[in-house]
Amino acid sequence: MTGKPQVWAVGERVHARLKDAGLQLAGLFAVPNAVTAITALVGQIVVECEARRSPGEVTELHLFYNRPVSGAAYEPISQRLLPLNEDWRRRPAELPWPTGNLPEVIGSGTPTLRALIRGYLFVSLFRACAESLASENASRLAAMQRADKNIDESLEELNRTFHRLRQGRIDEELFDVISGFEALSARKK
Repeated sequence: MTGKPQVWAVGERVHARLKDAGLQLAGLFAVPNAVTAITALVGQIVVECEARRSPGEVTELHLFYNRPVSGAAYEPISQRLLPLNEDWRRRPAELPWPTGNLPEVIGSGTPTLRALIRGYLFVSLFRACAESLASENASRLAAMQRADKNIDESLEELNRTFHRLRQGRIDEELFDVISGFEALSARKK
């Protein structure tokens, strides 16, 4: 990467890890606690990106997040969002248009392109936040299920131990009663 990167972290844990790795962090965003909070977070990130960008400057924007895979596992994802690569720009032009009426841009093409890029950034950031949140929740669910299973296994073991000790005490009392009975029976003879 060229220039000095500005790094923002979403969440206290990743912020601390990046700081421990020696990165200078430009900011910290709170982790959304629900899907409904992702929109506000993405809005904050987009506003922060635009506020820090100098006019005429070519900005590189890289995104790192976790994507869920099977079960409670996740994989780290790295994605360059800006600058747009030529494939991203060319691909829509190569798609067949579904009707005979071609789209028209009203006014200048620059504001429309900027609006499309903002939409692309919003969708990309929203997807990353949603996938990361899903990964974290799946990981937490798996940890809770493992803890629940461990608790069940521990309870079973404790119940077996309790029943074994209880049965041992009952056996001791029975042997004491039988021994006492036999001792009294031997005296009467």
